[in-house]
Amino acid sequence: MSSTRLMQALTELRESLAPVRLPLPLPQAMEQARSARDMQRQLDDYILPRLATIEAPLLAVVGGSTGAGKSTLVNSLIGRIVTTPGVIRPTTKSPVLICHPDDVKWFQDDRILPGLVRSRSSSQDQNTLQIVEEPSLPQGLAIIDAPDVDSVVEQNRNLAAQLLQAADLWVFVTSAARYADAVPWDFLKAAVDRAAAVAVVLDRIPPAAMNQVPPHLGKLMTERGLADSPLFAVPETETTAEGLLPDAAVSPIRTWLATLAADAASRQRVVLQTLDGAIGALVTKAPPVADAVEAQAEALATLRDDVAKSYQEAVRQVSVQSADGTLLRGEVLARWQDFVGTGEFMKTMEQKIGWLRDRVFATVKGTPPEAEGVKVAVESGLEALVREQGEAAAERAESAWRATAYGRDVLRNWSGEDLSRASTGFSDEVARAIRDWQGDVLELVSAEGMDKRSKARYLALGVNGVSAALMMVVFAHTGGLTGAEVGIAGGSVVLAQRVLEAVFGDDAVRKLANQAKASLDARVEAVMGNELKRYDDALASLAGDLDQAVRIREAAEEVNFARHEGYDDALPAAPEQAAIEAPQTQALPAARETVQLNTITEAHDAEVVDAEIVQENR
Repeated sequence: MSSTRLMQALTELRESLAPVRLPLPLPQAMEQARSARDMQRQLDDYILPRLATIEAPLLAVVGGSTGAGKSTLVNSLIGRIVTTPGVIRPTTKSPVLICHPDDVKWFQDDRILPGLVRSRSSSQDQNTLQIVEEPSLPQGLAIIDAPDVDSVVEQNRNLAAQLLQAADLWVFVTSAARYADAVPWDFLKAAVDRAAAVAVVLDRIPPAAMNQVPPHLGKLMTERGLADSPLFAVPETETTAEGLLPDAAVSPIRTWLATLAADAASRQRVVLQTLDGAIGALVTKAPPVADAVEAQAEALATLRDDVAKSYQEAVRQVSVQSADGTLLRGEVLARWQDFVGTGEFMKTMEQKIGWLRDRVFATVKGTPPEAEGVKVAVESGLEALVREQGEAAAERAESAWRATAYGRDVLRNWSGEDLSRASTGFSDEVARAIRDWQGDVLELVSAEGMDKRSKARYLALGVNGVSAALMMVVFAHTGGLTGAEVGIAGGSVVLAQRVLEAVFGDDAVRKLANQAKASLDARVEAVMGNELKRYDDALASLAGDLDQAVRIREAAEEVNFARHEGYDDALPAAPEQAAIEAPQTQALPAARETVQLNTITEAHDAEVVDAEIVQENR
């Protein structure tokens, strides 16, 4: 297998990471959102273009601490001023890429670092990559002078991190005064974590410290996973009139880079080491991002569930209280009494139900005004009940959101109506729903009342009267009246039941009551459901793709499988032996001598090798 499957898997991983948004302030959310962005940038800036063009020149990025002398080092390696050093910090703002003229084709388009604009002139714009052609620089090698990793300007720090992630080789420059600082070691740890090829340059070492500082740094490197990285020591020395370091101070670095440029096999090993390490780091970093995506989805589901429970409780309360006799008090009961007789008469009606029923049919003609009074009272009572429960639901929902940091964040950023109160149009919507329900009841009794058997009695009582009686039965649908409530209110329900039975029959009354109650519950549920939409709107911009976490994990697993199958078809043809054994006398421009290549990889004791490098530079 080849890199074809790997390229496809990496592309799928890139696509699965692109839409990642972690807006809720959950633990690790900011860190994992940044990780997702870094992985996308790493794929765009380095991994995908490098995998597609393994044969492209080795890109060495010179980065490091403020004042470490990166630009001076780059100029000294080249042998002329190609990047401007200075004493005012930060110095380097726009990165500079130096390459052989025949290698410019690899860098003038957006093959790597697609977010940077190419320029042939110096710029102070961090979004510009200045390309400098240097004929004396060996083909197969390009060098970038990057901004400070610890710059006081955040954009410079971000750019430095981006450039280092796009490098095949980090040439990390620090000074004798700052080699133990935390920020450089954070970057070096990142290099270790993704197995990037690294060389460390310890610059500006006082002569008296040449035997102490480099070995100590070598020990620190070994302890932190950089035992296989070269360490070069550059003594503090006078620069030339052009601001360049003496050639003897930089010749070990120059020769080492020249050797890599000349030896295709060595260059390829460095590229594959960094590329594979970067891909391996993606495989490791992707699952925590997927976990963070799932955590966001779970938090959003919790917020939605809190609101749903609040309004479900409101629907339940209305359903219970509209059927347990709660509404058979006050104005509703008074208007029903006006409809069927005096209050005094109602108090004795338990013993006279049959007689009272006959009286109702004998006395009520057409559409009595008292029936309209019952309708209005029912409307008012139901509206008050639903409004009360709607307000309570809003308070519960808002309180539940305030109980969590992420819920409070949603409320703080919501620019719509106050979610602790019912919406401004809620009262009107409730009134409309109750009127619509009363219309439903009218339709029910109208359809049932036109049956020939009951038509006469139905017409005698009138549609409004029958509807009023059915509403009274609905309001005691669960038979929850007890104690004193069985008195007047209970008798009212019994009367309504008897009246309806006389019109429709027992079975029909039960069916009508069930249908009317179901219609009321549905109307109330719809009203509460509309209130829920406000909370959905508050969460709408935060919602992500529920399957995104699955896609990220699957893509990362596929990358890992493909990575272990190899990069065979991405590699150029194996170089001939003569090319591999290119003479080490080739050097970067301005080199006056050939220095034996020493690397930590060839040694068993890091401190011994460090001492050898120091001795060479002395």
